[in-house]
Amino acid sequence: MLVDPFLPGWRWRWGSLLCKCAAIVALLALPAAAQTSGAGDSLSAIRAGFAAPPMDARPMMRWWWFGPAVEKDELARELRVMKAGGIGGVEVQPVYALELNDPQKGFHNDPFLSKEFLDRLSFASQTAHELSLRLSMTLGSGWPYGGAYVPVTNASSRLRIAAVVIPAGASSLPVPSIRNGEALLAAFVAPGTPRHYDADRAEQITAIGKFRLTVPAAKGTEPRVALFFISSRTGQQVKRAAVGAEGFVLDHFSMEAIQSHIQHVADPLIEACGTNTPYSVFSDSLEVYGADWTPKLPEEFRARRGYDLAPRLPELAEGTSEEAADLRYDWGRTLAELIDEHYLTPLNTWAHTHHTKFRSQSYGSPAVTLASNALVDLPEGEGSQWHSGFSFTRWATSASHVYGRPITSSETWTWLHSPPFRATPLDMKAEADTFFLQGINQFVGHGWPYSPPSAGDPGWAFYAAAVFNDHNPWWMAMPDAMSYFTRMSYLLRQGAPANDIAVLLPEEDAQARFRPGHVSVTDELRVLLGPDLVPAILDAGYNLDFIDSAAIDQVGIHYRVLVMPPTERLPLATYKKIQEFARHGGLVIAVRSLPSRAPGVIEGPRDTAAVEQISQVLAAPGVKNVKVVASTADLGAAIGAAIKPDVALSPAAQAVGFIHRKLHGADVYFVANTDNRPHVFDATFRAARGGAEWWDPFTGRIKGAGAGPTIHFDLAPYESRVVVFREGAAPVEHREAAPFAPIDLSRDWRVTFDKTHATVSMSALESWTALEAEKYYSGTATYGRTVEIPATVAKSGRVILDFGEGTPVARETLHQPGTRVWYDPPIREAAMVYVNGKPAGSLWHPPYRLDVTALVQAGSNQLKIVVANTAINELAGRAAPDYRLLNLRYGEKFAPQDMDHLEPVTSGILGPVRLISGQ
Repeated sequence: MLVDPFLPGWRWRWGSLLCKCAAIVALLALPAAAQTSGAGDSLSAIRAGFAAPPMDARPMMRWWWFGPAVEKDELARELRVMKAGGIGGVEVQPVYALELNDPQKGFHNDPFLSKEFLDRLSFASQTAHELSLRLSMTLGSGWPYGGAYVPVTNASSRLRIAAVVIPAGASSLPVPSIRNGEALLAAFVAPGTPRHYDADRAEQITAIGKFRLTVPAAKGTEPRVALFFISSRTGQQVKRAAVGAEGFVLDHFSMEAIQSHIQHVADPLIEACGTNTPYSVFSDSLEVYGADWTPKLPEEFRARRGYDLAPRLPELAEGTSEEAADLRYDWGRTLAELIDEHYLTPLNTWAHTHHTKFRSQSYGSPAVTLASNALVDLPEGEGSQWHSGFSFTRWATSASHVYGRPITSSETWTWLHSPPFRATPLDMKAEADTFFLQGINQFVGHGWPYSPPSAGDPGWAFYAAAVFNDHNPWWMAMPDAMSYFTRMSYLLRQGAPANDIAVLLPEEDAQARFRPGHVSVTDELRVLLGPDLVPAILDAGYNLDFIDSAAIDQVGIHYRVLVMPPTERLPLATYKKIQEFARHGGLVIAVRSLPSRAPGVIEGPRDTAAVEQISQVLAAPGVKNVKVVASTADLGAAIGAAIKPDVALSPAAQAVGFIHRKLHGADVYFVANTDNRPHVFDATFRAARGGAEWWDPFTGRIKGAGAGPTIHFDLAPYESRVVVFREGAAPVEHREAAPFAPIDLSRDWRVTFDKTHATVSMSALESWTALEAEKYYSGTATYGRTVEIPATVAKSGRVILDFGEGTPVARETLHQPGTRVWYDPPIREAAMVYVNGKPAGSLWHPPYRLDVTALVQAGSNQLKIVVANTAINELAGRAAPDYRLLNLRYGEKFAPQDMDHLEPVTSGILGPVRLISGQ
């Protein structure tokens, strides 16, 4: 992009642009194969990696240190258990206390950053290193960054507007109280009321005394207000802070504030790790509510935009004209530049100085854009909304795809199937699949609560999360669940993403919609994109990434199709690149209309005519590669007229999604049913070549799937499959199997409850909760019985142990943002199956069946099934914890999530259980 460096504002815009360009240049200097994980690996190496994935593809866990009150012996034990359970590392997150100090019991909350805390962090870092586990750190306690060291002068800032009615005949008014950390910016008189005033007729008043404002005499009888614009502070405190970490959230627009944070918090944390460099350091989601200002904003704005903001503050707050919207856009992009330059860039630079990586959830409030992700090593998302209009997860994966980042992580399983301890392995899988469908290939589980031995079972839990430690009764299934997540994460790092569609995010329109107190691009994009655009593309058989104007300016458009949602404002330089994209064969599809304005108070009048001219040229009859459709409902047909669907389903199934990766010599498709009902369909794959193979993400085994391009799928609820197309694919296996009548095994089981050693005989399978003595039992129970198998069955060729199909559950609107499966499985919640003393496998997801052909024998067979439920039943039989004294001592840092009115949950094998023929 060619610009005049002497135009107003460009001196500072260059600074922000150069920050991002430096990151891009460093990336592009790498060999092409190095830009995408696994891009240069041979297919044989990838097959080997799929069978035995590397440790660095394992999920990590957010490790909550409550208090912090942690001891070395328990830290070491938990790290060893994590590794044994298939977990690959931790993100240390010190948070609020769960117990009061008790000298008699030797229990003590060591303040955050105290000598004792840092000693334990050093120990955890060394132990993780010895176990080959990755350790990441949040550079703080709770979120967002801040703490006790933050003075009010470095605290999160906002524009405070005090509107005061001017009484008739008044010649002066008291100036609002201005306290430490605040400054009066300007005062105005405007016709109207405090809620509705005419910003265009506001008159700035300069006669401001220390305590009173002199107001001009009224020229009529209409009501008037005095408007005081004050540089103030949000007052937001760090959320869920540990003991000693309480305090103001810092000003994310201030270089002084972030450098102070680095000095007081980041440096001691990294020094505690010694030579065991953390895998990464982390910034959580930017939930800095109401932050829309910084004390140096007026001078930064003047230098970057080329005009003064102060005289136009009433217009910023309440103006209704197009120029007022351009003013807000200028304000929004200034804030975006400041958070890029004064928050993300210093942290990324600091991380590199200390030979680690910066992982960041760069979304939310305040002000970041998609291109902000170019400034971090590891973009991270959250949110399972794969089929919705906008998600933070697709925001992060899109940035990684656009900027060539091979790994994108997600904060996964937050609020999963509330309350804590209710989530199951199937809940985990169902949500994980929605992240895979959006391109995630590294999980950070939410999470693992440190729990001292004194807490017993089920131990401590974070207020807004599932629990994935070994206090959970179904922990026995965790290695198999982690194996699935690891294998899929590994595979989705290989090659390159193959998304056809780029959706242009109307960020300039989003910034033009900013208002004091609300400056979130991502919040505005939910409205501007609407709920239907993304599903329209997905349902037509394509996948997509988001892209913004800055990304187009920096790296171009490397997609087959660019979709433009309804967009009013677009920078001229970006529009010229889009025009070139179409001229060179790229397809541009605009919904409803093409852009009509250039954004910005200075650039708008200068460039709008040129923007309109490009739109006229592109919309002219006969112009190739540009289409304007009436609505999002027309998108699928418009794209389909130019390129075949990547995956076409027959019959269509909106609940079935896919993600496609292109390897050297192969194409990988992950296909997932996100529904609580089975789906049977034929899928036609555009990239089919040679033959098809099933790559089993649970076992790592590979077998032939046919010739393609059309493959038949019969997916159980929440089932997923991987199909790979390549030359020389494995042939389809044909196993001879003699059919036999099903053998019912639903009766006459002997069940031993392993914690209590109580044993019962079940003439018919039923939930443990139906047994009065076991109603509140949480743990494992061992089912056993003898099975007589005829020789004809044992030699039939394929014998399947089948537990039934489960039952869909009616969906409800959840009162918190998490997810859950809407399905009651036939095994509640996980089982390990043994036939004649040998392991047959685990059952924790549909389809609930195992191939036991190699284990059964003619005659008598011993069947043992170890079943685990959740900890909810045990909790339901107890009184809820009383946090009254804790809250009086430390303040109410959390509210237990859905822990009132707990009821025992159905548990055990529900049946029917059968041996069936595996034809």
